[in-house]
Amino acid sequence: MNPLTADERAAALAALPGWTLRDDGKAISRSFAFADFRAAFGFMAQVALLAEKQDHHPEWANVYNRVDITLTTHDANGLTQRDIRLATAIDRLA
Repeated sequence: MNPLTADERAAALAALPGWTLRDDGKAISRSFAFADFRAAFGFMAQVALLAEKQDHHPEWANVYNRVDITLTTHDANGLTQRDIRLATAIDRLA
């Protein structure tokens, strides 16, 4: 899988409000806020199922009601269509 070009990254991000491109252009990230820890953890469980199904796993962190997610394709050393697909699926959960 090849990393997205600059034009492909721009088009993908235009369709993913709330996601930001890392300065090096190799990853996207987004923070999600929930009512409490239980809701945040439930969201993480749903994302985990999506990630496992797609065989593409996020880098993430959870602090109380916040979940921070970063997506990149390590095998391609950059942002790929796999990241965009997972981000789109994650957005459907939020």
